[in-house]
Parts: sequence; structure tokens; C-alpha cells
Amino acid sequence: MTTYRDAGVDIDAQDKALAQIKKMVRSTYNDGVLSDQGAFGGMFRVPGGVKDPVLVASADGVGTKLKIAFLSGRHTTVGQDLVNHCINDILVQGARPLFFLDYMATGVLDPDVAADVIGGVATACKEHGVALLGGETAEMPGFYADGEYDMAGFIVGIVDGSCILDSSAVREGDLLVGLPSDGLHTNGYSLARKIFFDVMGLRWDDAVDGLEGSVAEELLKVHQCYLGPVWPLVEKGRVGALAHITGGGLTDNVPRVLPDGLKAVIKVGAWDIPPVFRVLSARGQVPADDMWRTFNMGVGMVLIVSPGELEGVLEHLRGTDCPGFVMGRIDKGERGVEYDHPPEGFPTGL
Repeated sequence: MTTYRDAGVDIDAQDKALAQIKKMVRSTYNDGVLSDQGAFGGMFRVPGGVKDPVLVASADGVGTKLKIAFLSGRHTTVGQDLVNHCINDILVQGARPLFFLDYMATGVLDPDVAADVIGGVATACKEHGVALLGGETAEMPGFYADGEYDMAGFIVGIVDGSCILDSSAVREGDLLVGLPSDGLHTNGYSLARKIFFDVMGLRWDDAVDGLEGSVAEELLKVHQCYLGPVWPLVEKGRVGALAHITGGGLTDNVPRVLPDGLKAVIKVGAWDIPPVFRVLSARGQVPADDMWRTFNMGVGMVLIVSPGELEGVLEHLRGTDCPGFVMGRIDKGERGVEYDHPPEGFPTGL
């Protein structure tokens, strides 16, 4: 006799993981949730009060940041990264998040690790008022290395059709307001791992000169969610456009919300670039262009605001845990990003 467990899949382990996860998932439910746990599909009632409801959806993963979780055995934050990244991605179109779905796949399921990972997802969902509507945990022996897993997230939000944020409201003379990131967020980890582990020869638990804490502590900082500080501005129509600074950095992400004929001029030195980027640049001898296109360089979100709204926007942000800073302007020119007089070598401009 050959059983499913003999083939590497332990259904009892899956049930144990689900038992640990159920309470965390239920804690995210709100009035829109119509289905219970265990249903084949999650059901959510589209909220009223939106004149022209448009659903906005996005999907993403955590990428090779997961490698740091595997090395360190710390799995409680990567789920938060996933949710926060996805919320930011639909926020930039003016959407309020409604519900989230998660997918976790591994070779041999460890119920405690699964509970840590999905617990992080539930934590972030609950914090931001998002229902964790459903998900999937897949056990695939021989497909993943021992102790490793992958995860993806899927989010759906809603926006009034008349309030969608795109490039149409961006004008020459508008200002760029940056919101600080908390480290690398979820991008640039292949390069960061190469520098820390291969070039510098460090272990995950080693301290790094110039940084506080270990390599893992720095690289596992949670991807910041900007819903709290930014949503009141979106609701009141005080921003013309938003750009989430992810893969491609400022160089590739800001132009995504610019119309033809306008460029973003970024004043290098308008904000303090966090020490982790200085270390990566110096120890890895990374060219300046690669730094700007690989990492967020300390800016997690860019708001494009008109001059008349600037002071009000900055005043609002000063009252949150995410104060903003003016970091550039919109000028006529070919759509793209221009860095205002970056110096040679590491582009601090300080």
C-alpha cells in the first residue's frame, strides 16, 4: 500500500496549519464578507455609497526577500510585506482595498511556519481594514527545496469612476512629495543578497558597520503601507497622481503616472538616503544608475500635488507617522525622470 503521506503530502499537517490560521483569518472579516471559511470561493458584497463603482485588482509576490526569512527562520513579517505592497499598488489609482486572497506553496508543509506566514497576512489585513477572504496552501513535494516556500497575494479594491487617479490631472509646475520608505521594502533583494553575502562575506545574523542590527534585521524590515496617511488626501481630491516606488525605483515608476510631454525633475539631496543604500552602493561598487533603478532609495511613495495644495498636504502628513518632503517638480520634456545634478559616485547630493 502507498499512501498520499508516503508520496510526501501530509493532509493532517495541512489540517493542523488551518486550525491555527482560522481564528486569525476570521478576525479580518467585516460586514462585506458573505461566505464562511471552507467554502470553495469567497463571497464579498460590493459596498454601496459609490456612484460609479469600479473594481481595481492587483497581484504580487514577496520575491527573494523570502530567502532572508528562510535563512533566519523568521516568517512573521513576509505576509505583512505582501499585503502592504498590494494595498499600495491599488491605492495609487485611488482605490480603497476591500478584500485579499493569499497563496502559499511549499514542498513539505510545516504547520508552524505556515501559521507564522499567514498570520502576518492576517495581521496586515486587520490593521488596514481588509478582509482576508480566502486563500490556498499547496504542498508539492520535490518542487521546492527543503524549508522553502513561495507566496503570492491578490487584492481587490473599489474606486468611484470619477475619482480614478491617473496621469490626466498632472500639470507642469506640480510638485513631487516623497514619503519615506523603511528600507528595501520588497525590491532589489537579489542585488542586496549578493553584496551582503557574496561580496562582504556576511551571515544573516552578522552586524554591519554603518547599520543598526544584523543583516536579517535590516533586510526583513516590513514594506510600509501608505493607506493611512494618504487615503484622507485621496478622499478629498488633494493629490493629482501617486506612484508606488517598487521594482525599477524612481526612474521607472514615476513616469508611469506622467502624461506625454511632461517629465519629473528630482532634486537629489532633498531627503536623507537611508544608510543601507549607502552601504550597498559603497561595498558593492554599484553604478549610480543601477542604484536608482534597483532600489527605492528611501522613497516608498511619490505624491504629485499642485502648488496650491502643497502646504495643506505637507501639514496633513506632518500629523501622521509618515511626514512628507518636497523632492522635485514636473517640467515640460520627454516623459521620464531627470535627476537634478547628481554628483559622481554615490548620488547623495548632500
